Amino acid sequence: MAHHKSALKRIRQARKRNQYNKQWKWLIKQAVKAVRRATSSEEAEKLLHAAAKVLDRSAARGVIHKNTAANKKSALARFVNKHFANISTAS
Repeated sequence: MAHHKSALKRIRQARKRNQYNKQWKWLIKQAVKAVRRATSSEEAEKLLHAAAKVLDRSAARGVIHKNTAANKKSALARFVNKHFANISTAS
């Protein structure tokens, strides 16, 4: 256990930051899963936009790095374009 005042404060801050980051990372996961579960191209586009918003916000707040957010958005966009391009041409 920490004995110094500053160390105790650091523990409190870390606990609070950990909780905050967990919430945002959970939101990111849910947004990405929603895009991947989409059944129509319209739904996928709408969910992709929402996921991009969550990723950008989490990057702005320091939960994830901005390049990580960009990579995740790019991968999701590639997924949507590839997956729904095949479905629309098959119909």
